[in-house]
Parts: sequence; structure tokens; C-alpha cells
Amino acid sequence: MRDRGVKLYNVIFPIWLLWLFPGTWFVVLPACFLIDLLVVTLTLRYLKVKEAGEKVKTVILKVWLCGFAADFIGTVGMLSTLFMDGGSFGGGVGNWLRRNVAAAIERNPFDSIFGLLWVAGCVALAAFFIYLFNYSFCLSKAGLEEGEKKKLALSLVVFTAPYLFFLPTEWLFY
Repeated sequence: MRDRGVKLYNVIFPIWLLWLFPGTWFVVLPACFLIDLLVVTLTLRYLKVKEAGEKVKTVILKVWLCGFAADFIGTVGMLSTLFMDGGSFGGGVGNWLRRNVAAAIERNPFDSIFGLLWVAGCVALAAFFIYLFNYSFCLSKAGLEEGEKKKLALSLVVFTAPYLFFLPTEWLFY
């Protein structure tokens, strides 16, 4: 990658933060687990599901792991902007993508409508996979009715989508 004044460490949060500061995994992993546990438990209670505690025990590990998998898919979309330069996309188009999408994502997605839309698309992509993984895999053998599975999967989307993708990394590094 050519030096354009953009450092690699400021590309994505929290993936790069986790890579640069491996100790943060000890905070992030349990925090994500607790959030997933809280969402699953409260949603099942709200839906008045019988034996909710047992159902939580059967699904929570899968929900937690699939949440990371879905976030990783969204992160791949975010990281794909690293390849947006004049050389990869040919001159003008590549320069425009670098300036209007990649640069905004690397520092502050709110600097460009195109960067903001890209980040929103990556969050939506991760959210789609959160729903798909939970509905199709994690909750498939939980003993929930079809409507309960859909509502729980949707609840997980709403409360656990990777909204931190919108966090301007310039707040952390500049």
C-alpha cells in the first residue's frame, strides 16, 4: 500500500483495536457474551416462553459464536476498502473511491455520504447474517415456535448489530 498519509492502524474499530491491543479480547469476548445473554433472556421473558432458562442454556453459545461470524462478514466488507486505490480500480474511479469511501471509513464515515452508505451497508450485511444464522442454525433446535424464533432472531439483530462500525476512528487515534 502506498503511503498516502493514512496509517493502517486507523482503519476499523474494533477489529484493528483487538489486533493492536490483544488484551482487549479479555474485555470484548465476555462483554459480547453478556449482551447476547441479556438479549436472549429478556426477549424470551418478554415473549413469555416456558422454560426460558433452559432454552437460553441451549442456544447462548451458538448465538454468541454466530454473532462473531456475522460481524466478521460485515468487517470483511469494511476491510475491502483497503483495496480502493487508483491502481486497483484504474485511475479516476479508484481515486474517487479512495477519496469518497475508503478515506471516510478509515477516519469518520460521517465525512462522506458514500462512506456512510458503505458503513450502513456493512452493518446491514452483518445484521442479515445475524438473523440468518440465529433463525436457521442457533434457534433451530431450541424448542421455540416459529414466531418466537423469528422474534428472537430479530431482537438479536436490533440489539447486537455492529453499530460500532459507525464510530469515527479519528476519535480514538487523532
